[in-house]
Amino acid sequence: MIKGFKDFLLRGNVVDLAVAVVIGAAFTAVVTAFTVAFLKPLIQLLSGGGELAGAVQVNGVTFDWASFVNALITFAITAAVVYFLVVLPLKTIQERRKRGEEAGPADPTEVELLTEIRDLLVAQREADGAAGRHAATGPDAGGGPDAGGAGPGSGSGGGVATGSGTGTD
Repeated sequence: MIKGFKDFLLRGNVVDLAVAVVIGAAFTAVVTAFTVAFLKPLIQLLSGGGELAGAVQVNGVTFDWASFVNALITFAITAAVVYFLVVLPLKTIQERRKRGEEAGPADPTEVELLTEIRDLLVAQREADGAAGRHAATGPDAGGGPDAGGAGPGSGSGGGVATGSGTGTD
């Protein structure tokens, strides 16, 4: 399970990017709520409290510097979490792979590839067989590549036999 998750993280495609954007937006909302609910009141308290705490009024115009400091803190917390929980671990994994300490994503074995090819051929043969039953001039009407030769489904390759191999399926 962890290997699959690690392979997911190291794959670079649009779905991964979309997931990252959604998680990033949700995390930023959490950090923003934290800073607004706890840090901004603390900043206002440390700046004297009262009605204009964390703000300066000049000629009737209010400059809310506590909100700006709050946004800076939100950015710093978000950037630090992304760096320490995403960027740094991925960089470490990539360095280990370069040194050969950790294997990359596993390639499919020959058996898995052959199984996939067999399944695709069986599905294609079934689709062609259904089309051949409806059209007498189709590729399965006789004399095709499986009409007695050693092609897929003829039973001579040790694979899955889907017909008798005589071309009269």
